[in-house]
Amino acid sequence: MSVTEEDVNPYDLLGLTMEASEQEIRTAYRQRSLKVHPDRNRGNPDAARKFHELHQAQELLMDPLRRLALDAKLRLKEAKKARFAQFDAKRKVMVEDLEERERALKKARTETEAQKKERWRENERIMDEGRRLREEREKELLRKEREREEVEKQAQAASTGLDPPSLGSLDTTVRVKYTLSSHPMLTSAASVHSLLCHFGPVDDSSIVLSLKPAPPKKPKRGTALVPFKQIVGAFAAVYASGRADSGLADIEVDWAEGKEPELIGWLKRMGKLGTGSSEGTGTTGVDADNLKAASAQTQTSSKEAAPNAKKPPSSTQYSSFPSTFVSPISPPPLQNLPPRPPYQA
Repeated sequence: MSVTEEDVNPYDLLGLTMEASEQEIRTAYRQRSLKVHPDRNRGNPDAARKFHELHQAQELLMDPLRRLALDAKLRLKEAKKARFAQFDAKRKVMVEDLEERERALKKARTETEAQKKERWRENERIMDEGRRLREEREKELLRKEREREEVEKQAQAASTGLDPPSLGSLDTTVRVKYTLSSHPMLTSAASVHSLLCHFGPVDDSSIVLSLKPAPPKKPKRGTALVPFKQIVGAFAAVYASGRADSGLADIEVDWAEGKEPELIGWLKRMGKLGTGSSEGTGTTGVDADNLKAASAQTQTSSKEAAPNAKKPPSSTQYSSFPSTFVSPISPPPLQNLPPRPPYQA
């Protein structure tokens, strides 16, 4: 309990009068504090409270300014008490009633302030709880969003492996290399077209032919970029590279970009396109129907073959290739392909 000028009189606590000196205050405090010291009154629960009140009273009286204020209030209180003693009974009742109202008003004001503080603390607690719940909800939403993105990525990766890739601009184009000493007639785009058109429709207007060395020197070798209208024809030409039975002896045919198109690799990974074994046994047939179907998903239907294209030979002439490569109109049963021989320059 704290000692103030309104609830406890410090002079009464120390047993002093208002005229007491500082030395008398020290002496009274020392004597009384020793009697109620907690170390000497371990069994008394009020000893610590009384000791604290004495200490506060001593501090107040030793402060000159606070003591002057206290003395003025005590004198005013005594004067008020003296005036009250002179009142008649009716007036005393009025004064007591007024004082009771003042005390009730002060108590109500104190309770109102306490309620406001309590409401403020409750509002702060609710706001903190709301912030915590909002943060937890945001974290949960973020976690679900990340999980959804992860699922979408996995589904996209899975669908990417199932759907055929799109054809590149050079996926149906092959590069043809040969020496003019072995093939002196291949000096024009038309002759190159005639050489390869039986593998499939060729865009003869887009054939690019280069002879080296350039005139006026006599050319010794030729290189041509031949765009097929379907990847089926390009694949057949590349697979027949260097084979005499297909008319490509001493001719190297490879993909224009120097690598296999993604569509061919996709068909192989999906088990829809195989290659012959190097041992000549246990071969896996090249599923040309799958190649043609996959190609149809990634490019529009090709136009009719050029009028000057040669008539496709019979299936017995190219018995090692599926006739789908030769004529995409009516493919016969698939054939097993022997291994592609290396090109000999």
